[in-house]
Amino acid sequence: MKITLNQDPAFPETEVVINCPRADEDILRLVAMLRIYQRKLVGVLDGERHLLDVKDVLYIDTADKRTFLYTGGAVYESALRLCELEESLRELDFLRAGRSVIVSFRHIRSIRPELGGRLLLTMDNGEQVY
Repeated sequence: MKITLNQDPAFPETEVVINCPRADEDILRLVAMLRIYQRKLVGVLDGERHLLDVKDVLYIDTADKRTFLYTGGAVYESALRLCELEESLRELDFLRAGRSVIVSFRHIRSIRPELGGRLLLTMDNGEQVY
Protein backbone atom coordinates (compact mmCIF):
# COMPACT_ATOMS: atom_id res chain seq x y z
CA MET A 1 0.00 0.00 0.00
CA LYS A 2 1.31 3.42 -0.94
CA ILE A 3 0.52 6.33 1.39
CA THR A 4 0.93 9.94 0.29
CA LEU A 5 0.39 13.00 2.48
CA ASN A 6 0.11 16.41 0.82
CA GLN A 7 0.18 19.44 3.13
CA ASP A 8 -0.69 22.88 1.86
CA PRO A 9 -2.20 25.80 3.82
CA ALA A 10 -4.18 26.65 0.69
CA PHE A 11 -6.35 23.54 1.09
CA PRO A 12 -9.71 24.66 2.54
CA GLU A 13 -10.26 21.35 4.38
CA THR A 14 -8.87 17.86 4.77
CA GLU A 15 -9.84 15.44 2.02
CA VAL A 16 -9.06 11.72 1.99
CA VAL A 17 -9.04 9.94 -1.37
CA ILE A 18 -8.48 6.19 -1.65
CA ASN A 19 -7.44 4.82 -5.02
CA CYS A 20 -7.67 1.04 -5.20
CA PRO A 21 -8.28 -1.71 -7.77
CA ARG A 22 -11.33 -2.92 -5.80
CA ALA A 23 -12.94 -2.14 -2.45
CA ASP A 24 -12.21 -5.31 -0.51
CA GLU A 25 -12.93 -5.92 3.17
CA ASP A 26 -9.72 -4.21 4.31
CA ILE A 27 -10.49 -1.05 2.33
CA LEU A 28 -14.06 -0.92 3.63
CA ARG A 29 -12.77 -1.29 7.19
CA LEU A 30 -10.31 1.55 6.60
CA VAL A 31 -13.15 3.77 5.35
CA ALA A 32 -15.23 2.89 8.43
CA MET A 33 -12.32 3.80 10.71
CA LEU A 34 -11.94 7.16 8.97
CA ARG A 35 -15.65 7.85 9.41
CA ILE A 36 -15.35 7.57 13.18
CA TYR A 37 -13.71 11.01 13.19
CA GLN A 38 -16.79 12.55 11.60
CA ARG A 39 -19.34 11.07 13.99
CA LYS A 40 -20.75 13.01 16.91
CA LEU A 41 -23.01 11.98 19.78
CA VAL A 42 -25.07 14.29 21.96
CA GLY A 43 -24.59 13.93 25.70
CA VAL A 44 -26.11 15.87 28.57
CA LEU A 45 -23.97 16.95 31.52
CA ASP A 46 -25.24 19.28 34.26
CA GLY A 47 -28.27 20.23 32.16
CA GLU A 48 -26.18 21.24 29.13
CA ARG A 49 -26.03 19.41 25.81
CA HIS A 50 -22.54 18.59 24.54
CA LEU A 51 -21.40 17.34 21.14
CA LEU A 52 -19.01 14.43 21.74
CA ASP A 53 -16.62 12.94 19.24
CA VAL A 54 -17.37 9.22 18.96
CA LYS A 55 -13.62 8.52 19.09
CA ASP A 56 -13.57 9.92 22.66
CA VAL A 57 -16.29 7.56 23.97
CA LEU A 58 -14.80 4.67 25.98
CA TYR A 59 -18.03 2.80 26.58
CA ILE A 60 -21.80 3.17 26.85
CA ASP A 61 -24.01 1.55 29.44
CA THR A 62 -27.53 1.63 30.84
CA ALA A 63 -28.84 1.82 34.37
CA ASP A 64 -32.41 2.40 35.55
CA LYS A 65 -33.61 2.77 31.93
CA ARG A 66 -31.12 5.61 31.31
CA THR A 67 -28.17 5.51 28.90
CA PHE A 68 -24.74 6.95 29.73
CA LEU A 69 -21.73 7.80 27.56
CA TYR A 70 -18.36 7.46 29.32
CA THR A 71 -15.38 9.48 28.13
CA GLY A 72 -11.95 9.81 29.73
CA GLY A 73 -13.06 12.84 31.72
CA ALA A 74 -16.83 12.77 32.25
CA VAL A 75 -20.06 10.78 32.11
CA TYR A 76 -22.84 12.11 29.87
CA GLU A 77 -26.45 11.01 29.64
CA SER A 78 -27.85 10.18 26.21
CA ALA A 79 -31.46 10.48 25.08
CA LEU A 80 -30.93 7.44 22.82
CA ARG A 81 -31.49 3.87 23.93
CA LEU A 82 -28.64 1.37 23.90
CA CYS A 83 -30.05 -0.48 20.87
CA GLU A 84 -30.27 2.79 18.91
CA LEU A 85 -26.66 3.63 19.73
CA GLU A 86 -25.59 0.10 18.84
CA GLU A 87 -27.21 0.46 15.42
CA SER A 88 -25.61 3.84 14.71
CA LEU A 89 -22.15 2.63 15.80
CA ARG A 90 -22.38 -0.74 14.05
CA GLU A 91 -19.67 -0.21 11.41
CA LEU A 92 -17.28 1.47 13.85
CA ASP A 93 -15.04 -0.19 16.43
CA PHE A 94 -17.81 -0.61 19.01
CA LEU A 95 -18.80 -3.98 20.38
CA ARG A 96 -21.89 -5.04 22.29
CA ALA A 97 -20.21 -6.64 25.30
CA GLY A 98 -23.35 -7.52 27.24
CA ARG A 99 -27.03 -6.75 27.70
CA SER A 100 -26.34 -3.29 29.06
CA VAL A 101 -22.95 -2.22 27.71
CA ILE A 102 -21.26 -1.28 24.43
CA VAL A 103 -17.49 -0.77 24.49
CA SER A 104 -15.09 0.93 22.12
CA PHE A 105 -12.65 -1.75 21.04
CA ARG A 106 -9.99 0.90 20.45
CA HIS A 107 -10.10 1.96 24.14
CA ILE A 108 -9.70 -1.50 25.69
CA ARG A 109 -6.36 -1.75 27.52
CA SER A 110 -6.70 -5.37 28.64
CA ILE A 111 -9.12 -8.31 28.80
CA ARG A 112 -9.17 -10.79 31.67
CA PRO A 113 -11.38 -13.90 31.90
CA GLU A 114 -13.37 -14.20 35.12
CA LEU A 115 -15.33 -17.05 36.72
CA GLY A 116 -18.59 -17.93 35.04
CA GLY A 117 -17.37 -17.13 31.54
CA ARG A 118 -17.43 -13.38 32.04
CA LEU A 119 -14.69 -11.06 30.81
CA LEU A 120 -13.32 -8.10 32.74
CA LEU A 121 -12.30 -5.27 30.42
CA THR A 122 -9.92 -2.56 31.61
CA MET A 123 -10.35 0.62 29.62
CA ASP A 124 -7.73 3.25 28.75
CA ASN A 125 -8.73 5.38 31.74
CA GLY A 126 -8.40 2.45 34.18
CA GLU A 127 -12.14 1.82 34.59
CA GLN A 128 -13.20 -1.81 34.55
CA VAL A 129 -16.27 -3.09 32.74
CA TYR A 130 -17.75 -6.63 32.78
